[in-house]
Amino acid sequence: MSSLKRLDSEVYKAIYMETKRQAENLELIASENFVSEAVLEAQGSVMTNKYAEGYPRHRFYGGCEYYDVVESLAIERAKKLFGCDHVNVQAHSGTQANMAVYFAVLGIGDTIMGMHLSHGGHLSHGHPTSFSGKYFKTVPIGVSKKTGRIDYREMKSLAIKHKPKLIVAGASAYSRIIDFKKFREVCDRVGAFLMADIAHIAGLIAADLHPSPIPYADFVTTTTHKTLRGPRGGMIMCKKRYASLIDRNIFPGIQGGPLMHVIAAKAVAFKEALTPGFRKYQAQIIKNARALAEGLIRKGFKIVSGGTDTHLMLVDLRNKRLTGDMAEEVLDKAGITVNKNSIPHDPEKPFVTSGIRLGTPALTTRGMKEEDMEKTAALISDALEHRYDEDYLASLKKEVRKLTRKFPLYKKRLRK
Repeated sequence: MSSLKRLDSEVYKAIYMETKRQAENLELIASENFVSEAVLEAQGSVMTNKYAEGYPRHRFYGGCEYYDVVESLAIERAKKLFGCDHVNVQAHSGTQANMAVYFAVLGIGDTIMGMHLSHGGHLSHGHPTSFSGKYFKTVPIGVSKKTGRIDYREMKSLAIKHKPKLIVAGASAYSRIIDFKKFREVCDRVGAFLMADIAHIAGLIAADLHPSPIPYADFVTTTTHKTLRGPRGGMIMCKKRYASLIDRNIFPGIQGGPLMHVIAAKAVAFKEALTPGFRKYQAQIIKNARALAEGLIRKGFKIVSGGTDTHLMLVDLRNKRLTGDMAEEVLDKAGITVNKNSIPHDPEKPFVTSGIRLGTPALTTRGMKEEDMEKTAALISDALEHRYDEDYLASLKKEVRKLTRKFPLYKKRLRK
């Protein structure tokens, strides 16, 4: 019997049931993935026991010898993975990584530009409900109503008009290649810093399957989960001249003691990402995303921008007379996990939405290929078509179970 089961059966049961849910459902949330047993082992280690404020060889507490080892490994592996000058691996999340950059180079009330939330951006890119929209004046970047893609000419015009001090290149729900070089050109024109937020596409960039922002951006932020397939956390990369500025704004600027058990897990994930198999995995993510998008299009679904170049897609449900929240609920009953998501120029409220966001990293981690994406598209279509038929949805859930059993996940952890 495990120590947790013996001490706290309620928490043990919740974790067990969540492990079962992940194993049995089709996980299509684009920002989620399944980490390896090695990453789980590092994150659940004794590295959680100690304060290690400061940085390797410059700590405020004694006894940090082995914490220096794992953080240095994480830094060096990330530098090798992305080809960057400097890395800070202490950010607790992607949002805190963004916050550190903003506070490093901006003053309260300065102007920033970033993608509008409903056009594919992120809360931390300037949304009014986020600190980024409360502390800074924000100018949203939109996508073309006709193409669903970033309008770089419009972005340039907005930048010339508003003269932002920093421009964010990045998104959380944009399925096309981002041209970081064009962002750099606009920044140079108006004298702005360029921050690339690659939280969603970091794995693709590490595998050379998406253009890298490293040659163009002053700062690059990312999460370490999603396509990078590591533990939940953040990271900042920057030019050497900004290294001490960034480090100071993480600690003591906005954070105290780093989560060293998470940093240990980041180091493990970066080592995994440096293997040849990781590039093959990322290539399969893209193949699967395209297969899923094409399968849905054949079923009559509308994909924003007409397709995908990356790991995700936005599905516009208006022609199906569905809202995103309804689709999310219906698909969950069939064992398919997605998230409702606003689409560009969405007429619905953010908690309703007209779309859903789908991604293939987690299914690809399980070993699924293009033919499995065809089946997944059919299951999604069938579930939404029979959304009011509870018995039919229950039967689809059994079909989902048959599919997921072919690609087992965390088998040892499901043994009671």
